[in-house]
Amino acid sequence: MKVRLKALQEQVVVLTGATSGIGLATARLAAGRGATLVLVARNAQALRKLTDELGANGATAAWVAADVGDERQVEHVAAEAIRRFGGFDAWINDAGVSIYGSLSEVETRDMRRLFDTNFWGLVHGSLAAVRHFRERGGGKLVNVGSVLGDRSIPMQGIYSASKHAVAGFTEALRSELDAEQLPVSVTLIKPSAIDTPYKEHAKNYFDNAPKNPPPVYEPRVVARAILHALENDVRDLVVGGGGRLITAAAAVAPRTADKVMAKTMPYFQESGDPARPRSENALYEPGDDSLQERSGYPFTLKRSAYTRAMMYPKTTLGLLGAAGLIAAGVVLAGRRWRGAEDLDTWEGDEFGAGTTDTAEAFDESGAGAATSRSIATPATATPAGATVAGTAFPGGAAGR
Repeated sequence: MKVRLKALQEQVVVLTGATSGIGLATARLAAGRGATLVLVARNAQALRKLTDELGANGATAAWVAADVGDERQVEHVAAEAIRRFGGFDAWINDAGVSIYGSLSEVETRDMRRLFDTNFWGLVHGSLAAVRHFRERGGGKLVNVGSVLGDRSIPMQGIYSASKHAVAGFTEALRSELDAEQLPVSVTLIKPSAIDTPYKEHAKNYFDNAPKNPPPVYEPRVVARAILHALENDVRDLVVGGGGRLITAAAAVAPRTADKVMAKTMPYFQESGDPARPRSENALYEPGDDSLQERSGYPFTLKRSAYTRAMMYPKTTLGLLGAAGLIAAGVVLAGRRWRGAEDLDTWEGDEFGAGTTDTAEAFDESGAGAATSRSIATPATATPAGATVAGTAFPGGAAGR
């Protein structure tokens, strides 16, 4: 079984969670590289705005408003992609949402809703994609998990649990596809803390506004890893050396990690700012149509040397060298974080490097972008209550 992946500019890509955070960054970079996109989220107005934006810059994009937690709606997304473009080459499951709060306090109803999006939404998308790839003779599946799928943290326990489930499902699916000798490449992307509207979309049980522990990376660091995966048969990619350090330490000394997490993570995840009303979240209803990639952390990392080493081991430090430098790099990043209130972005990575490699420059510049047009996909026969390109499904998954 040999997996053959097309160049990105030749691919039709279905992308869930497309209207904010990682999904939005991925949509913009993929469009700049010439990919044809089928954009999926709940908010029809946001999808329309994004499709118009990409079309104005010469990209081809269609949109489908859908709740990934509803299997019928996800099947409809696949059917629309096939109807509109004759099929698709890749499917990215990025829709997700979180909850801040202790497991004893979070309502089980909210836990189930989170799993509907984070786990079942990904399952629905993966199975719909594989059905098409089986008929098509191959394809690419990218599932966005988290480093918290390797090591859970307190106060985001149910989110961590959902990402453990995502990792287990993705691993089993990959093995089953191997057993079938079906040429489908499956990649699990595992981001560290990322500067997206994640905490604004999350349901918050804290007394104060939530935050993510440092170091925090820009969403385009993850987007570049996703684009790399679309063209390369890579098993998984950890985005951010900070997250890799946590999972590595937990693997070496798990009980010590438990105690360190218990002492530090509640503090690192709660800010001193007042919390918004608990009802203001994207767990059940879509967020606004502002198309935000970032949340506005005062200090973020634009690159990850560790992730570049995983993506391009022949042209960077190499995996072993990068792994050995993670701890030192995270310490340096933490030092830069303190007193960096006047900075918007650190122009380097965990280790202070400020250069951009060729692949990243290509992604950011949009070299090779296709000249084409925006597409507003007309409605067709759909599941009850569902339409396309004009009316969103009720409820559903927010883009991160």
